[in-house]
Amino acid sequence: MRALRLIVVPLFTVLDWLLMLTMWAVIIRAVISWVEPNPANPIVRTLRILTDPILRPFQRLQWRLFRRPLPVDLSPIFVVILISVVRIFLGELRFLLLY
Repeated sequence: MRALRLIVVPLFTVLDWLLMLTMWAVIIRAVISWVEPNPANPIVRTLRILTDPILRPFQRLQWRLFRRPLPVDLSPIFVVILISVVRIFLGELRFLLLY
C-alpha cells in the first residue's frame, strides 16, 4: 500500500496541476478574446498554440449542434466544464485508491 501511495499521489498531483493550468489558459484566452488582442503578441500566440488543439473539437461540436455561427464561442465553457469533471473524477479515484 505504501508503494501505491508513492506512485499514485505524485502522479495524480501532477495531473491535477496540468489540468488546472490548462483550464486557466483556456479562461485567460477567452477573456483576452473580448478585447481584440494583437495576434502578433507573444502571449496571445502562446495561448493560441496551447489552447487551439483543445478548443477545436468543441468548436466543431458547437457548429454541429447549432448548425449556424453563434455570436459567442461556447467552446471554452465546454472545456472548463469537462476539465472540472475530470478533476473531480480523479480526486475521487485517488481517494478510493488510497483510503
